[in-house]
Amino acid sequence: MTHFVPGKRSLHVPGLGHGNTPIPMGARVGNLLCSSGINGLDASTGKLPEDPLAQVKHAFANLQSLLTAGGATLDEVVKLTVYLKDGPGQKAMREAINVEWIACFPDAEDRPARHILIYDLQNGMALQLEVTALVKGA
Repeated sequence: MTHFVPGKRSLHVPGLGHGNTPIPMGARVGNLLCSSGINGLDASTGKLPEDPLAQVKHAFANLQSLLTAGGATLDEVVKLTVYLKDGPGQKAMREAINVEWIACFPDAEDRPARHILIYDLQNGMALQLEVTALVKGA
């Protein structure tokens, strides 16, 4: 697992990335951590599952991996934006997102802001996450 290196802005996570594009998984400057699009790629295989519900599980696991790489935890997440592909399975997707959301943020009085947007995701992606976190002790 890659960990935050002071003085470096870009965050990389082994097994995750944006293909051949020169885009890091996220960036950290001081105590501010922002992600690029976090998809539901299976980091162990490097492949995107065809099952949208499996993508949800992987996306939240990938979120946690990025936070760790940036020296942050779920407690430091300020906002999570979810980009969701429109389609017939959207209700099940929202339910699966809520299951992962509650697992990550079980205290209803201590959750970050969240916003879901319908977006025309490409290449088989059912969702993407985008996170903003303020890292404590930075």
